[in-house]
Amino acid sequence: MSITPDALEQEFSLTTAVTRLDFLNRRDSGETTLNTAEDVDADDWTSFRSATTSLDVAESLELLALGEVVAHKARDSQLTGFRAALRGGASWEQIAEALGIRPEEAWTRYHQLIERHERARVLDTDAAAAARELAGIRPS
Repeated sequence: MSITPDALEQEFSLTTAVTRLDFLNRRDSGETTLNTAEDVDADDWTSFRSATTSLDVAESLELLALGEVVAHKARDSQLTGFRAALRGGASWEQIAEALGIRPEEAWTRYHQLIERHERARVLDTDAAAAARELAGIRPS
């Protein structure tokens, strides 16, 4: 299996990708030293208390790729959130507050998402036009 965002995106749903990302992230000790072997007394169970784990190369590459997968999937879901908020009557001020940005930036981001989905053929021309119409005029 190739460890790339494209390969993993096909394999994992957003929920599964987030769960696996969290699992790998929690498993790693965060140490910056190189992996080393330690001699441990096989009969001394107390040595497990101080044991730390680090990810192997494949797991660390998977962690990196999964971060990209989650970011892509989350970014793609924003269009759904925008449209649902607008259909529900949310103002651009409310949407911007939810995103932590200014209203005009939210409006621009929405239009950029429409363009990206249109280029990727997720939205056809009519659906993209309807999404643009839903946005109304750019807030100032």
